[in-house]
Amino acid sequence: MPRMEGRRGRFGALNAGQITREPNMSISARLIELGIVLPQPAAAVANYVPFVRTGTLLHISGQLSNDASGGLKGVVGEDVSPDQAQAGARLCGINLLAQINAALDGDLDRVVRIVKLGGFVQAGPGFHAIPAVINGCSDLMVEVFGDKGRHARSAVGVYQLPLGFAVEVDAVVEVA
Repeated sequence: MPRMEGRRGRFGALNAGQITREPNMSISARLIELGIVLPQPAAAVANYVPFVRTGTLLHISGQLSNDASGGLKGVVGEDVSPDQAQAGARLCGINLLAQINAALDGDLDRVVRIVKLGGFVQAGPGFHAIPAVINGCSDLMVEVFGDKGRHARSAVGVYQLPLGFAVEVDAVVEVA
């Protein structure tokens, strides 16, 4: 089975321009190859829904850097390192995949394209490597979906995120 190719850049991120994926491999097989087990999708914690589909676009609400162990909380550049924050952004990506999977009744092969990611980092004063943190999620989308995972993106540093989490990412996905 072909393996992912890519070089590690600053903060250990794969350089997305050098990543390849076997085009005929199912997404579920790709997740197994990557060692990724999707968690139960997170329930909404306020007055919103986890995802909305309109036409061929699926809008996924912001997913936090959360996992079964409690996830990654704190201020990046103060009590959270850039490497930890990038891993937190990857957790956000895994949570996005879980929501996409739920919205598509378990069939991630229906993803046509990851259109856009919106990344938010709870950043301390003087921390400016926001794009490098969000690469943790961006790289994951390309690792999983290949060229269909390449996307437009915003990466924003913020004062606070819900429940004290370090990173949050939302997504727009084109689906069949």
